[in-house]
Amino acid sequence: MEEIVDEAPLLIELADGVATLALDRPAALNALNRALRATLVDSLLEMDARPDIRAIVLTGRGRAFCAGLDVKELGQSGNNVTDNIGDRDIGATVTALKTPIIAAVNGLAVTGGFEIALSCDIVLAARSAWFQDTHAKIGLLPGWGLSQRLPRVIGPYRAKEISLSARKVTADEAAQLGFVSRVVSDDELPGEARAAAMAIAQWPAEHVARIKSLIDRGYAMPFGEALRFEAEEARKRNAKVTLPARA
Repeated sequence: MEEIVDEAPLLIELADGVATLALDRPAALNALNRALRATLVDSLLEMDARPDIRAIVLTGRGRAFCAGLDVKELGQSGNNVTDNIGDRDIGATVTALKTPIIAAVNGLAVTGGFEIALSCDIVLAARSAWFQDTHAKIGLLPGWGLSQRLPRVIGPYRAKEISLSARKVTADEAAQLGFVSRVVSDDELPGEARAAAMAIAQWPAEHVARIKSLIDRGYAMPFGEALRFEAEEARKRNAKVTLPARA
């Protein structure tokens, strides 16, 4: 059963245990104005709380995944950026989700959009997609995790070269560097993202959530501590599981 919720500026499609959220400000390259930031955070939390939703796909409409914060709106407000953004931390919201989330990067992912993609569990990119960190160019500091996630994935030297130069990174280069899982043709991206989500959604949500948490929490620890953490979590969980006998 397919359900489509059109709540501008975000489109939500629900089908077969998968929620597809599409940023819907194509004329503004899906820049995150106040309304979209609030709607996105609230919708992610709502999807995460629904037992019938077992995977989430996040994408954009038009030629952009997300151009980051709406600098036009920020400039018109007269407030400083911190006060204007408020406490709707999209990066922290995405990271805290129990439900796996796939970024289907359909076009440019710039600054805040780059940060959101890096916050997701899996990143698929269209061949025409590209990434750019323009914080150095506009004078802001990343606050949704880019300066910490990117060097942990690709190493500090490569991360500094990308962030300090504000150069564009193509989808193919992003895959080579390791922060994109897979690159597909533009036409194939929606179907590939949905297939990846359904491959996850077929399994019990509590099992998937445990493994996702194990990876996420362990990745933030020193390696030796992470191994001990995994062993202890496995001991506690596996003591409760009895596998059925097989002929």
